[in-house]
Formats: sequence, C-alpha cells, structure tokens
Amino acid sequence: MRIGAFELIEPLPQLREPHVFAMVRPWVDVGSVGTLTLTRLEHHLGSKELGKLARPGEFFDFTRYRPTMRLVKGEREVTVPNSLIHYAVTENGPDYLFLHLMEPHANSEEYTDSILEVLRYFDIKRYCRLGAMYDAVPHTRPLLVTGTLGDVPQIKEVANFKLRQSTYQGPTTIMNLVSEGIVKLGVETINFMVHLPQYLQLEEDYTGTSRMIEVLSSIYESIPSDLAPVRRGQRQYRELSAAVERNSELKTLIQQMEAYYDAQADSEEGKGADASPKVNLSPEIEQFLSELGQSLDNEE
Repeated sequence: MRIGAFELIEPLPQLREPHVFAMVRPWVDVGSVGTLTLTRLEHHLGSKELGKLARPGEFFDFTRYRPTMRLVKGEREVTVPNSLIHYAVTENGPDYLFLHLMEPHANSEEYTDSILEVLRYFDIKRYCRLGAMYDAVPHTRPLLVTGTLGDVPQIKEVANFKLRQSTYQGPTTIMNLVSEGIVKLGVETINFMVHLPQYLQLEEDYTGTSRMIEVLSSIYESIPSDLAPVRRGQRQYRELSAAVERNSELKTLIQQMEAYYDAQADSEEGKGADASPKVNLSPEIEQFLSELGQSLDNEE
C-alpha cells in the first residue's frame, strides 16, 4: 500500500494507540546513539518491517549517502540507503512505530509530508525523537541528557537528566517540519538528547546509548534498563582514559571540563546551563583523538 512516498507492506497491522520512536541521521545521530537505541528496542520488542520509501533517489543524493556493496552467497548485492519504518505489537499496548529517518537533499516538503501522512494514518498517540549531539562535556562524568516531557510522567528518577526547552534560533534542518506537523496534529511530543564529549567522536558510542535507554526506561515500563550496553560503553571510555593519561595537554583540557561540569551540577539555579565552554584543540590532539576513535571503533 502506498502512503505518500512510502510503500508499506500489506496487510497493514492494526496498532493500538501507537507511540513513535524516531531518529534522524545524520543530523542528530552522532555516535549512532539514535540508531543503536532503536535497534535495541526493536530487537527487545520483536519488531517487524512495515515499509520504506518507494524511490529513495527522489529525496537522497547517493554521492552523499553512499550505497553499499556486499557478497551474499557469492553474489554481489547493492543496498540503497533508505528511510525505514518498523512496528511492534505488545500484549497490553501501546504498540510502537520505529522511524529510521534520513535527512533529505531534495523534494523535502514532499518527504516530510509523507512521514506525517503515515503517522496520521496510524493515529499515533505519542511522538518521541531520540538523538545525540557533541558538547563540551568530559567522558569522566555521567553523560548529560536533556529533553522535554510535557505532561508525561516518569516512573523513576534519573540522574543527570534535565528538562530543558530549546531556545535556539538560527539555521536548522528541514526535518523540523515533521515536529511542527506533529504539534499541529495535537499529538503528545517528547524528545531526548544525549550530550557526548566533542573531543571523542566514536562511530558507535555505547555509553551514550546506555544513557538514552536509561532515560527511556524511566518512562516506559516495557523498556528495561538492562537493555543498555553498559559494559561496552565502560570499556570504550576506560580505554580512552588510559590514552588520556599519556597526553598531558588533553588531560589538562579534560580537567577544565570536569571543573565546569561540577560547577554546573552544584549550581542550584543552573545559571548558564545552556552555555558550553569553548574548546580549542591543537591539530596534534585532534589527530590523536581521530586515530584513537578509529582504533576503538575497529576493536568494537
């Protein structure tokens, strides 16, 4: 069945008051936190494929999102980048939709309208956007998560989770048209952003993923906190700490970030919480961190 630009697999499921988990790559998916989180949730809830864009080339530039080639039973197979939709049905509800979205390069309004058409068809009750961004935070402290909950209650408290309405003004992504459309539909909207150390840019950051799942488990009983890949994240950051000990300049920089982080945590009024200290890295440190990040990614 065709809904907008998406081709959905029939028969379409009957979803009960579905909640949506969405991520947008590459806009706010640094460290693949959104991708890894959705993948773990889908595996845990037993998700199935619902659909994808019928012709992704109408929206994506494949010199920027490269197709991949692999051998399958000795035959070469090309995988074309696409925006994917999965779903999961639970025993007592709510059911779930998982949106693996990619930022478009063309025909953007048609693309965002198509996403809204799908969500409108399934009469969604809640839209939750997940993501991660780089920030001047140290890897030696619990990662900060910011977001909005609206009237959604938490079933348990989570440390280092701050409710914060964004006051940003300036250039943004066209994908915010989806968020605006969701609000106009009167759908409950929440979002979460993990703040990752900007001096360490891992392709897959498991500590960031663990923090995201920890926050989600404080809202959803169906998401256990033990889904979080805590040990893999600890190993990544532990290896980074060992490398930092051998670089005095970087060690000093991280100590400054720790002092700023601790001062913010101790501030009762949280003044300046939206401001991040400027971090200037020498070319030598940037090269060191790039090589270290590649090394950690390869080990994973």
